[in-house]
Amino acid sequence: MKIFFCIIGMIGAAGTAALADPAFVDDSKALPAEQIYGGGWEHFVGGGVAVFDCNGDQRPDLYAAGGGNPSRLFVNKSAQGGPIRFDLGQVPELTEVTGAYPIDIDSDGALDLVVLRVGQNALLRGDGHCGFADATQEWGLTARDAWTTAFTATWEKGQDWPTLVFGNYVNRADPNGPFEACDTSEMIRPKGREYGETETIRPGYCALSMLISDWQRKGTPELRISNDRHYYVRGGYEQMLQLNPLAERADWPKISLWGMGVASRDITGDGLPEVVMTSMGDQLLQFNRGDGFENAPYSIGTYAQRPFFGDDGRPSTGWHSEFGDIDNDGRPDLFIAKGNVDQMPSNAIHDPNNLLMQQPDGTFVEKADVAGVATAERSRGASLSDLNGDGLLDLVVVNRRAPLEIWRNVTADAGHWAEIETIQPGMNRRAVGSWVELRSGDRVQSQEVTIGGGHASGEALPLHFGLGSAESAEVRVIWPDGQVGDWLPVVVNALTKVEPDRTGG
Repeated sequence: MKIFFCIIGMIGAAGTAALADPAFVDDSKALPAEQIYGGGWEHFVGGGVAVFDCNGDQRPDLYAAGGGNPSRLFVNKSAQGGPIRFDLGQVPELTEVTGAYPIDIDSDGALDLVVLRVGQNALLRGDGHCGFADATQEWGLTARDAWTTAFTATWEKGQDWPTLVFGNYVNRADPNGPFEACDTSEMIRPKGREYGETETIRPGYCALSMLISDWQRKGTPELRISNDRHYYVRGGYEQMLQLNPLAERADWPKISLWGMGVASRDITGDGLPEVVMTSMGDQLLQFNRGDGFENAPYSIGTYAQRPFFGDDGRPSTGWHSEFGDIDNDGRPDLFIAKGNVDQMPSNAIHDPNNLLMQQPDGTFVEKADVAGVATAERSRGASLSDLNGDGLLDLVVVNRRAPLEIWRNVTADAGHWAEIETIQPGMNRRAVGSWVELRSGDRVQSQEVTIGGGHASGEALPLHFGLGSAESAEVRVIWPDGQVGDWLPVVVNALTKVEPDRTGG
């Protein structure tokens, strides 16, 4: 395994574990144009943002959905450790966009965009300089007038290009809809260097999020779909499917949720990824036991089923969820974007976003109000990503009928950190499906390189690890083909790029 060090920031790293509460500064004025996710009832859901480096300057850029408004590309111009700043980029004009996910489809080293829409989805080919061209027809993506609200992808064995999975919501053509009118979803496998026939995922239960992951870490990725019970009404459930042949897991226990988003990460240290599913009401965290998932106890503090301040006691509505180590103490925290669908009277109207900080005993404590990010717009998609290269995860939040928010992380006394980027030659250049293990002292943290999850929001960024007071660490990568790399040192408070050693030496 080859390893390269890239020193991208040494700012803000303390010699001890985090002691202070999280803190953020509002940098929303960094955007050169106001971005609002608007539109009618077909944009009650969706509202995502793709976060990725479109020009190789090691600063994440944003492609934000607009719904009935145009989507926009924002090119990051932030100085290291300074205020967050963006310029307006050039991108094919698209409206009716619900969300987007970055992915290097043709493995040329430049990230492309899969754009989800009410109508024909789009594939935008990146040129590595934040320029994009519509490659939907050239790459053979099947045209379909659907209401697409979820996406995931992976490289299957023997494929040069990735398998794409699109999750669709209500079938707008059904005259008896919208209730009990959930649309089917699609898995599209490539034929050479373009896309071939579509496999239908049936039944469909109004998918709002999906993620392909090797949940059991046995080398067999599976597709998890989170569905919205509001429209399937009865008979539906959260789904788990094997990929090839495409089929539902017969032994999968059926759970029904008003499912909105999926986030996954190992938070227990056993190497297996947990999952949290947002919903109307409870936000369900499940522990991964290897042979199945177990609902977390209420006492863990992640259910966040009602607004945590104010006098509105009605159930919350959770959308995007994401794990990330906000204070770099070595314990992943959890952000949940909240917001009423529109004016649904059964659920809270003023519903603040959650920032749940993980404690040493594994429980989570609400700190969104303390951190200053407990805004109560109708939030949808989001991202935790280091926008200014200081090693602290900043926050992007997309709101329905309100401006997009940018929050700069200024947490004092944060711990050390490391970022790991996996790169391999040939196809699947970003090594999607790899497991990255980071060892500091007697603790090992694990993260998988995936595409999907969240709510209509995706990232293609180096994996971020908090290290607390540890001043050294080692990394090991289990590559998509099963090759297990050696433990190699990383530079703390820096980006480390890792490639597989194919020489056998």
